[in-house]
Amino acid sequence: MGDPVAEYSSRLQQQEQEIHSLTAEIESLKNPQSLGLSSHLDGLREENAKLKYRLNILKRSLQEERSQCSKTMMNINQRLQEIFGEAIREAWPDLENPPLAVTPNQQAKFGDYQCNSAMAMAQMMKSKGLKVNPREIAEKIQQNIPDNELIEKTEIAGPGFINVHLKRSFVSKLLTNLLLNGVQPPPLESKKKVVVDFSSPNIAKEMHVGHLRSTIIGDSMCRLFEFLGYDVLRLNHVGDWGTQFGMLIAHLQDKFPNYLTVSPPIGDLQAFYKESKKRFDEEEDFKKRAYQCVVKLQSKDPAFIKGWNLICDVSRNEFQKVYNCLDIQIIERGESFYQEKMIAVVKEFEAKGLVEMDEGRKIVFAPGQQIPLTVVKSDGGYTYDTSDLAALRQRLFDEKADIIIYVTDSGQGTHFQVVFAAAQMIGWYDPKVTRVEHAGFGVVLGEDKKKFKTRSGDTVRLMDLLDEGLKRSMDKLKEKDRDKVLSTEELTKAQHSVAFGCIKYADLSHNRINDYVFSFDKMLDDRGNTAAYLLYAFTRIRSIARLANIDEVALRKAAETTDVLLQHDKEWKLGKCLIRFPEILQKILDDLLLHTLCDYLYELATTFTEFYDSCYCIEKDRQTGEVVKVNMWRMLLCDATAAIMAKGFDILGINPVSRM
Repeated sequence: MGDPVAEYSSRLQQQEQEIHSLTAEIESLKNPQSLGLSSHLDGLREENAKLKYRLNILKRSLQEERSQCSKTMMNINQRLQEIFGEAIREAWPDLENPPLAVTPNQQAKFGDYQCNSAMAMAQMMKSKGLKVNPREIAEKIQQNIPDNELIEKTEIAGPGFINVHLKRSFVSKLLTNLLLNGVQPPPLESKKKVVVDFSSPNIAKEMHVGHLRSTIIGDSMCRLFEFLGYDVLRLNHVGDWGTQFGMLIAHLQDKFPNYLTVSPPIGDLQAFYKESKKRFDEEEDFKKRAYQCVVKLQSKDPAFIKGWNLICDVSRNEFQKVYNCLDIQIIERGESFYQEKMIAVVKEFEAKGLVEMDEGRKIVFAPGQQIPLTVVKSDGGYTYDTSDLAALRQRLFDEKADIIIYVTDSGQGTHFQVVFAAAQMIGWYDPKVTRVEHAGFGVVLGEDKKKFKTRSGDTVRLMDLLDEGLKRSMDKLKEKDRDKVLSTEELTKAQHSVAFGCIKYADLSHNRINDYVFSFDKMLDDRGNTAAYLLYAFTRIRSIARLANIDEVALRKAAETTDVLLQHDKEWKLGKCLIRFPEILQKILDDLLLHTLCDYLYELATTFTEFYDSCYCIEKDRQTGEVVKVNMWRMLLCDATAAIMAKGFDILGINPVSRM
C-alpha cells in the first residue's frame, strides 16, 4: 500500500496546476465561451478544497504518530527532506523537480542540519529566464515549512543556506525508543529480494588474498541488506567447471587408480593442480587424454562425475576453513549449475537475431559497448560470458531478484558492463525497476605498494594470512598483559575477535574502489581508525555499567522512567551522532561503500570519549573510591552508544567480546 499523504499531495499538486492553467486560459479568452471552463474550474476548486481538508487530517494524524516515536529508528535526514520538499512545493508549485539537498551541518554553532536547495533552485530558475535571489528563495521556503515534530527553529545564513536546529526533546525521545526497543531499522516500503554474488574462488585452487576482499565486502553487504529487512540470497559462484577438470581427472586416474572405491588422500590440492598442469604442458599423450576426460565429464559419465565431485569436495573443505574463521554464511552455486541453462540462453539470443558469426565464434554486440560477448567458441564450447548471462537470467527469472550485486575486482568492470547491457537489450530487465550492479574493488598491496605477494613472489594463501593474524593478535594481547587478567577461554576469544576483526576492518575502512595496503602493524594499532581501537573502546563502554554495579534490568527500568537529558554540549553532540545511524545505512544502501560505516563508528567512539571526559557518568568518593552518585541519564547514553556500536560491528562482520 502506498503512502496516503504522498498520494493526496500528488493529486493536490495536479489539481492546483490544472486550476492555474484554466485560470490563465480564462483570462486570455475573456469571452462568453469561457463560461463552460469557469463551471469546470469551480468544480475543481471544490474538489481541491475537500482534498486539502482530508490531507490536513492525515498530516496531523501522521505527525501525532511520529511524535509518539514508533519502535523503528527514524532516518532524520529523510524526514527533513520530506519537510523541506513539502515547503519547496508549497513555495514554488510551478517548479518541476526542484533540487532537494539536506545534509548534517559541519559546524555545530550553525545548527544541526542544513538545507542547501535555494542556490540550486536559483540556477534552475535562471536557466528558465527567471532571476530570483537565492536568499529570497530560502526565505520563501522557510515561510512554508509545515508544522512538524522535530525542528526547533531555522535560520538563513550566507547566500541562502537554511540552518536547522533540532528539538532536543525529540532527539531524547528517539534515544529512549532506541533503548527500549533496541536498534531497529527504519520500515521498508516493500521486502525486496536481493542476490549478492561474492567470494567465488576456483575449485582445485587455494583461496588467496585476492579472494579476501570479495569475501569480506560481500558478506558485509549481505549483513546490511539482512538487517534492513531484505530477503537476501548469498551466492558463491565458484569456478567448478571447464577444461581444467579434464587434466585433474586424468591425473587422479593415474595417481589414485582406485579412486572410485577408495577416497583418495589428496592432502595438498594446490600441489596436485600444479602436478597435473605440468603434465598437461609437457606430455602430449596426457594432454589428449585430458581433453577426452573433458568430453566424458560433459556427457555426465558417472565415473568422471565422481572424480569431479571428489576434487570439488577437497576444495570445499579448504574453503570452509576460511569461511569458518571469518564467520561467512554462503550458498555454493558454481558454474556447473548453469551448464544446461547456457544452451537456452544462446538459443534465445539467436531467436531474436542478436547473434553474429565471427571466425567460427558466436558473438553478441550490446548497444553502446565496444567489446562483444562470445557466447559460443569456435570449438562449440561456452565461455564465462555465456555462464554469466545464464546466471543473470536465472537470478532475474527464477529467483525473481529485485537487486543483484556482483562483488568482484574492478578489473571485471567492463565485462559486467557488457553483460548487463546485453541483458537489457534482450529485455530481461529494466534498470529503472531492477537494480543490477557491479561493486568493484581495488587490489591488496604489500607495504612496498606492490601487489601483495610472499617473499618468494608467490600469491599469499588466505589461511596462512589468517593464521599470521592470530599469532600477531595474541602477541599484541600479551604485550598489554591481557594474559594476566583474562582466563584462557577469554584470551582465545579476544585473540580471534582482534585478529579477524582487524583484518575485516582494515579492508572495509578503505573505499573499496581504491587499492589498499595490507599491514598487520597498522591494523593492530590501537590508535586511530582501526578495529583494535574500536574494540577496546567498545569494551570500555560496556564496562562502565559493570563497574557501577548496574545490571541490564536496572538499565531497562531507567530507560522506562528516566529522560535522556541532552543539556551539556557533549551530551547533545553524542545524542545527535547516535540518531544519525539510519541515514548512514541508507547512504551505504545507495552507493555500497562500507567505509562510511567505519568512519561513522570511529566518529561515534571519539565523540563518546569527548562526552565521557567532560560529563561524569559515575561520581566516586576520592578517599574510598566508592560510587557515591550515578547520573543515570548519562549511563543510558553509554548504553545507547554500545547498542549502536554492536549493531555496526555486526554489519561489518566483527565479533566483539565482553572482556579484552
